Formats: sequence, structure tokens, C-alpha cells
Amino acid sequence: MNRKQGRVAAATAVALSVVLAGCGSGGDDADAKDKGPVTIEMWSWRENRVVDPIVKKFNATHDDIKLKFVKQADNTSAAANLRNAVAAGKGVPCLVQNWDAEAPSVAAEGLAADVTEYIEPYVEKGVFNESALASAQVNGKYYGIPSGAEPSFMIVNKAVYDKYGVAVPKTWDEVIAAGKELKKHGVYIMNMAGEDPSTLVGLVQQAGGTWYKINGDSWQVDFLSPESLKAADIIQQLVDNDLVANQTYMDKPALINYFDSGKMVSLMTQVWQLGAYEIDYKKSLGDWQPVDLPQFSDATRFTTMAHGRPEFVPKGCAHLKEAVEAGIWKSTSKDAIDASYDPKTKSYPWPSTIADPSPWIDSAVPDKLFGPRKSEAKGVIQKAVEGGQDTWVVGPNYTGVFAELQDQWAKVAAKKITMREALEHMQEFTVDDLKSKNINVEG
Repeated sequence: MNRKQGRVAAATAVALSVVLAGCGSGGDDADAKDKGPVTIEMWSWRENRVVDPIVKKFNATHDDIKLKFVKQADNTSAAANLRNAVAAGKGVPCLVQNWDAEAPSVAAEGLAADVTEYIEPYVEKGVFNESALASAQVNGKYYGIPSGAEPSFMIVNKAVYDKYGVAVPKTWDEVIAAGKELKKHGVYIMNMAGEDPSTLVGLVQQAGGTWYKINGDSWQVDFLSPESLKAADIIQQLVDNDLVANQTYMDKPALINYFDSGKMVSLMTQVWQLGAYEIDYKKSLGDWQPVDLPQFSDATRFTTMAHGRPEFVPKGCAHLKEAVEAGIWKSTSKDAIDASYDPKTKSYPWPSTIADPSPWIDSAVPDKLFGPRKSEAKGVIQKAVEGGQDTWVVGPNYTGVFAELQDQWAKVAAKKITMREALEHMQEFTVDDLKSKNINVEG
């Protein structure tokens, strides 16, 4: 168990032990075996054209287990439907796509089954990467099928950088310096949407920080840690010097047109977004270059942020062992990854769970986006994978905390408050919210 897993484990034991005590296996696998093949109902809102080939391949290669895909309208509906099914004890599926939830909160709600005994044999075989394991653990046990994160890196509009003679930055301090040079030409170095504080969250993770920890029998909250303040300082300099655009993510056509315009030249990104850039960009195809994620100037090793999202095996599933087997096959087997190829985008979904995704890197890079620099992408992506670290611990009230952070972030972007003032507010808000829920907390 790594340090992060240990903190989550202890914290959950403190705050959620009563609820978790009820999260046992809800199925009778022995009886199911005697009755022949079992059917694993799988909930997801992904398109049928993406899921159906995987289900077809699984069913063609397995005799004792069959997958049945039940499409959900969206992530919100899937979460609501699961809560209703678990509460009723009827119609409970055995695999549910993660709906932007975290294992601690889902386990605490009593929605996820403890599948530790079925996961551990695969862990011993080295099937998963480290961040995938961390994302599924609570209290030293597994409450979901491990799933990793996509590698984070940056793409820059090299044509614009070259036009104005500005070097591509390698550190966050250099990002600020380059931004000041580009500003003279009416160009923003980055975009930070006013409704999305993910840039701050990512920088805190890259610095090795987290906002939740455990201390003895309590949650410990620290929005003002050295790592958070280091990230906040970068954000504040970008805002104070008017170096970033605030184009909203809510109007995608306008957003894409802006990115394509050459008025903003650096994007933190992941492989799943590359295909969309290739399809949507009209003016700047071939002008972009994949580069390493900028580092903090005092970093001692190359680091990118990583945090996985497990697929859940709900409490009440009648076939836990078979559900785990099917879920792991979907996320780690070559047959499943090959079956996931999407002819529409001409790419594979990123195999984020496995220890070595290198065989699929080339297929994740589109043909035209980087022009003559396409060959540089493989090295950048591989380095991002190897540099991934998951220090992030998610507290039991993070959903509400993130919504409050969005409000504070908007005020920072509008220069109504500073980033430090926002973090001070979040410290007080988070502690008070935990206390209101009768959860032990310090801070």
C-alpha cells in the first residue's frame, strides 16, 4: 500500500466505518456456478458503436460469463438509477461506469461492494499500474475495478511561438515569462475557463499536494499547504499579468474557434482530446507541437498528475467474482483493447489501466494535428506516463467542495479576490461542512 492509499484507508475507517461495515458481498457465486453461465449486466452511457464490439468479443471468448450492455442516458442518470436499484434491492447491475465519483464516497454511500478478494490475485500478477490501484482502494480494500489516468502533457501552437521568437517554456516560471512576451503581440499563453478550476487542482497534484489527509482519528484539511500555495502563486501571476484567456468551456464551437485562431498558444491536454482537435481545427492543423508538461522550477524529478476512476461493482450484484473478471478483461486484455478501436475517430480509447500502454501510443496520435512533428508525440506521451504520480486524496465531501471552489475560482479569474483568499475560504468552508456532517476533522 502506498502513502496515499494508507491515508484514504485510515480516513475512511475514521469517518465511514459504520457504513462500510455493511458493504459486504451481496451475491452467491457458488450457486451461480452450478447453474451455468451467468450474465453480468453492465451500465454505461458510452455509445453503442463503442461498447457493442467489446461485449461481442467478450461473449465470443467466454463460456461461463456473458456481458449484457444496458445503456444509460448520461452519468447523472446512471448514478440516480443505481441508487434506486441498490435501495430497492432489485435490478442491481454488476458493473457501472464511473460517473465522476470517487471510491470513498461511493463506498460510504453503500453503493459499492467489497471486491478485494477477487481483485488481489490480479494485483499480484502486476496487471495494473500504480495510479489505477490507488483510485479503487478504500480502507485497504477494493471497492471497484482499478482504472488509471490518461497521461498529461502540453500542446503548443509552434507556428505562433516561432512567429514572435518566443521559446517554448519548460517550467511554470518560463510559462509566465513567455506569456509576458506573447502578450505584447495580443496572444494569450493559456486559457483558464472561469468555471473550471482544474488548472489549480492539477498544479497542486503535480506539486505533490492534496487537500485532504488523515491525522489520528480525524480528517485533516489543508488548502494552505506549501504545495497548494506553490500552485496558487503560479495562478496568481498568470491572472495578475493578464496572461491567460478565460474562454468558457460551455460554448464548444466558440471555444474551438478560439483555440484554432492562434490567439492562445498552449493547452494542457490528454490523449483522448487529440482526435477532437484534429477533427475541429480548420486553420491551425499542422502548426501544433506536443511538448512535456511544464515543471515547477525546483522539481527534483519529472512529474505529471495522475488520478484514476474505477469502474464500480455495486452492492447487491449477485456475481461479484464474475463481474470482476469481466471488468478486468475489459480494461486490460489485448482482445478488449483491440475491440475498442473506433473507426469513426480511427483511434483506441487510451488503455489507462495496464502497466505498459506503449503499444497503443502511436494509435492515439492523429495524423494531421502535429504535421511534421507527429513523431515527437510518442516520446512525450511515454514520458508523461512514466512521470505520473497520484498523491490526491479525496475527502467525503469533495463534490460540494468542488462546486464551492468553482465559485471562488470565478472570482479569482475576475480579479475580485486573490487565489490565496480563495484557498483561505475553501479551508473554512470544507472544515465547517465536514463538521456539519458529524465527521471528525482538523484544520
